[in-house]
Amino acid sequence: MSELLNRRLALLGERANLSLLEQCLHGIERECLRVTGEGRLAQTPHPEELGSALTNEQITTDYSESLLEFITPALPDPADTLASLDSIHRFAYSKLGNEYLWSPSMPCPLPAEEDIPIAYYGTSNIGQLKYVYRKGLALRYGKTMQCIAGIHYNFSLPEKLWPLLRQAEGFVGTDRDFQSSSYIALIRNFRRYSWLLMYLFGASPALDAGFLRGRSHQLEQLDPQTLYLPYATSLRMSDLGYQSNAQAGLTPCYNDLNSYTDSLRKAVATPYAPYVEVGTHQDGEWVQLNTNILQIENEYYSNIRPKRVTYTGERPIQALMARGIQYVEVRCLDINPFLPMGIDLTESRFLDAFLLYCALNDSPLLTNTSCSNATSNFLSVVKEGRRPGLQLQRNGQPVDLKEWAGELLENIAPLAAMLDQSHGGDAHSKALDAQLAKVQDPSLTPSAQVLAAMAEHKESFAQFSLRQSQVHAEFFRSEPLAAEEQAKFEERARSSLAQQAELEQNEVGDFDVFVGAYQASILAISN
Repeated sequence: MSELLNRRLALLGERANLSLLEQCLHGIERECLRVTGEGRLAQTPHPEELGSALTNEQITTDYSESLLEFITPALPDPADTLASLDSIHRFAYSKLGNEYLWSPSMPCPLPAEEDIPIAYYGTSNIGQLKYVYRKGLALRYGKTMQCIAGIHYNFSLPEKLWPLLRQAEGFVGTDRDFQSSSYIALIRNFRRYSWLLMYLFGASPALDAGFLRGRSHQLEQLDPQTLYLPYATSLRMSDLGYQSNAQAGLTPCYNDLNSYTDSLRKAVATPYAPYVEVGTHQDGEWVQLNTNILQIENEYYSNIRPKRVTYTGERPIQALMARGIQYVEVRCLDINPFLPMGIDLTESRFLDAFLLYCALNDSPLLTNTSCSNATSNFLSVVKEGRRPGLQLQRNGQPVDLKEWAGELLENIAPLAAMLDQSHGGDAHSKALDAQLAKVQDPSLTPSAQVLAAMAEHKESFAQFSLRQSQVHAEFFRSEPLAAEEQAKFEERARSSLAQQAELEQNEVGDFDVFVGAYQASILAISN
């Protein structure tokens, strides 16, 4: 274990500081497709009873009108975060009629590309901006890719922790600078070690054969309806997902916040020839917000993002540049199709220990070599993470995945122990033990269990997924929310619809001017 990590653990282990670790915040965003009773994409509009997708803070849509997104508040105890996610699911099911929430990350059998409905947010300028952005995504990457669902795990360390570490380490600069550089250091370590999360939690080794729309691929046929790779952990995170030539040259450097925001700012302001050729309008209609590498900064697909809560009308990059990093958003987690919410407390407790390790351990700057090693390790594990004897690259040397995973878990153990000491009990250490068992026995990983369940029931990917969706629907429907909580959700839905209507009635100014101003806001900070 590194000297720095030892020093930091000793400092946090002091009685006066131990309770700090109870103040980490956890938020979850869970995406899921609405499907029909037959397991086909629901073509119905976003249910009005769930409120406005534009203004309801807990239930919105992601890319498609059929792709729901549930958002919890950020809370200190992940058990409360998951309880909040559970309530959102129960409320949603009370309004879904005979539709289901699709259980895995990879989509159900999809209709023709043109029949996948893009999420609609009404006639306000901001609502139209969200819609045109999604039209641009369809144009750039195709709609099929946008129907993949995932879980985003938002995590922050306590604000009071940073000044404590900064003083102990004699950092020259403000608390805010130290906090941002520490989060960037966390992200660098996450890049180094996130292959471990794909091994432990990857749950998409197979997909519906129609998903690839006849494109060439390296997958194997499992049955007439299903493609897979025998040792894959997460095809969702493999390169069959987003193959964006425009983004290929865009590898934001995580060596400091400025270079990160810089590279994204440039991408939002730099034209990309194939998009220029298409233009922003066709037949007088908007088809994309601009012809640059990225329309907006969120278009950059990454496994983890530095974040800061934005003010109204503020862009993510502006918030980061003005006030620094506040939390990280982990974006590479598959939905576990065996879990009703796609994630559980054991996974959450392990993620906390893992992210704390990434935050407190030494994090040397990434060289070009270490950067490309991190990427190739990640891709090896998503495509063949359960292959016996799989070798990864570490410091230019091959290393056995099992051996490295075991060492990492051993290094994370003191952080799990310290979280337990802070919270009481042994939940974090037990969560770590559950991961160690998966390293020792690959058949315990979710990806292996998906393939085993399909084999046992002689099911295609789509049949397995629909069966799991039905099991989870029953789980949520059999125990509705208490009347009082149901009423709160209904009130939130109603007031969100009123909020959207008010926005639309009071809209001033023309959409074209609005887009121009939005575009200019990023250029204004470009120097």
